Amino acid sequence: MLKVAILDDYARVALTCADWSALDGIAEITVFDRHLSEDEAAVLLQPFHVLCTVRERMALPRSLFERLPNLRLVTIIGMSLANLDMQAATDQGVVVVHSDFSSPAFASAQNATPELTWGLMIAVVRRIAHEDQRMRAGGWQSTAGIILAGRTLALLGLGRVGKRMAAYGRAFDMRVIAWSQNMTAEAADDAGAELVSKEELFRQADVLSVHVQLSERTRGLVGAADLARMKPEAYLINTSRGPIVDEAALIEVLRNRRIAGAGLDVFDQEPPPAEHPLRSLDNVTLTPHLGYVTTETLHAFYADMPEAIAAFARGAPIRVVNRDVLARTGD
Repeated sequence: MLKVAILDDYARVALTCADWSALDGIAEITVFDRHLSEDEAAVLLQPFHVLCTVRERMALPRSLFERLPNLRLVTIIGMSLANLDMQAATDQGVVVVHSDFSSPAFASAQNATPELTWGLMIAVVRRIAHEDQRMRAGGWQSTAGIILAGRTLALLGLGRVGKRMAAYGRAFDMRVIAWSQNMTAEAADDAGAELVSKEELFRQADVLSVHVQLSERTRGLVGAADLARMKPEAYLINTSRGPIVDEAALIEVLRNRRIAGAGLDVFDQEPPPAEHPLRSLDNVTLTPHLGYVTTETLHAFYADMPEAIAAFARGAPIRVVNRDVLARTGD
């Protein structure tokens, strides 16, 4: 009997998002609804043969793989996982399998992050969270927001999410400008945006939204010099990944009111510590990495995990990422 751990199911929906009956008589399932530190995971996950992960919520470095001797299978969403040491998994004989992107559910899930981004943007520029808190405390109106129409939306990246954001910006009568390291004027024009330099992107932005993938090339891509170019009345939105923006530099400009505010769904450390400075700044609106967290997306994420686990139990694993491991395990 395989012991399966579903990790980081914060909303407690995993068991309703897929047909796990395919594992009846094959596996025992345990759901963890809170984030585990590496030391906690090394103890609590000792008995488990299978870990089901959701994006980067749980880091799986070599040091953790080496402390989980019973682990045989990890399921991931996507073809890779930035905080999973694939070589370590292979060295430990752990099979890593990816999700089935042919599922129609994945197509509808593509709207989740851009919709959250736009909602966060409006919440920031109209101070919705701040005014909500005042209302609940017995207060009344205390701030004035801005109108987005006629202002400049600056997009750092024009991939799937960035293109959708450009469309939203045009629908709101905003001017849309964009930049990324490999962007061409033709690609920007096709998305309804104007290509500008990185310096001008930050200088002209009324709202700057981050939409590049985290990689060694983009880690720290937004630094102190970039933030210093922004207008005092400008806002920064990040629903991509925390380390793309120099967090210390961002905290500094927010504390000193050098920009008007920020809307953040992602952080260097997730979840951030309770005493983290971003939690106490009144010009920041925070969400706990909700970009992809919708019922539709989570159904897409979990739907094919039972199939992958059942296939592994039969000795015929599917959608294997680290295929070298099969030679090591004899599968």
